[in-house]
Amino acid sequence: MIKVLIVDDSIFIRNTLVKILQKSPRINVVATARDGEEALKLIAVHDPDVVTLDIEMPRMDGLTALKRIMAEMPRAVLMISSLTTEGAEATLKALELGAVDFITKQTLPTEGYEKEIHETIISVARRTPILKNLRRLKPAAPVKPAAPAVNAPERQLPRSTVPVRDVVAIGVSTGGPPAVQKLLAALPKNFPACILIAQHMPAAFTATFAKRLDAISQLSVKEAESGDRLKSGWAFVAPGGKHLRVKPSLELEVSEEPVSALYKPSANELMDSVGKVFGRKALGVMLTGMGNDGVVGAKTLKDSGGRMLAQNEQSCVVYGMPKAVVDAGLADEVLDIDDMAKAIMDNLYIR
Repeated sequence: MIKVLIVDDSIFIRNTLVKILQKSPRINVVATARDGEEALKLIAVHDPDVVTLDIEMPRMDGLTALKRIMAEMPRAVLMISSLTTEGAEATLKALELGAVDFITKQTLPTEGYEKEIHETIISVARRTPILKNLRRLKPAAPVKPAAPAVNAPERQLPRSTVPVRDVVAIGVSTGGPPAVQKLLAALPKNFPACILIAQHMPAAFTATFAKRLDAISQLSVKEAESGDRLKSGWAFVAPGGKHLRVKPSLELEVSEEPVSALYKPSANELMDSVGKVFGRKALGVMLTGMGNDGVVGAKTLKDSGGRMLAQNEQSCVVYGMPKAVVDAGLADEVLDIDDMAKAIMDNLYIR
């Protein structure tokens, strides 16, 4: 049984989440709290595997409570986020501070929404023992967001006369924002390819996500729009609720088609188009995420002559999407997220 503590100042949201979670035979709601102060006391008493944490609360807000949790009694924390620009900014800040992922508030939860919450909580619960072990291995330091990389020294690119790969396609989901942020912050300003990112994220979040990446990275980052042209040293984030594809004209296409796709944006759609257009000049990267979105597109990319990198299980919040690629025999390299930027640089030149 996975023990869960629900923290929210709204009794309606608390009751809604309790009803949703009680439907899973693998989840046990051990307590609920109205604010951060009460949450800290209940964590000490019940030792939950997962904490769902609201952001706006009286006495002690969610971000303040999160800092205390990660410093004093680390475990998997899921933020409860509103679908607003302010909610997106606060949620992305929380992910920088150590929250593993977020779920959105819904006043009328659907069956799909309930299933997603169940799967997310079950998946991220595995992070609690890892976080506790890290706590035991070294003293906790104040939690700080990633520092801007604007003054970081530029990495020297490998010298080669062989054509450079033109596009890096990244597929990512649960636990993705911190992983993508770490990856982009480690790349140099003179990065000689274009990066395209399909991150499973609501439409209200992707523009804010792109702006945060632009602020911490030496690359130029924006939310993708139809008609944008691929440029070296740029990264484009697929808008939430829509797919990102590359046209043979080397322009980006943002579309709701196919509407039947389970995820929007879909890593499958992105990697499929990149593989077909760029062939052996394409590099695919599969990062942390639940499910298997991207494995079909990765096969197209590989069959077209491209290379594929996958994040390893140890550094993933959820080892789902990368595992699907590895299990299908499509991964050329399986790497820790800390080593992914260097691996991308090393793979930019065709071998």
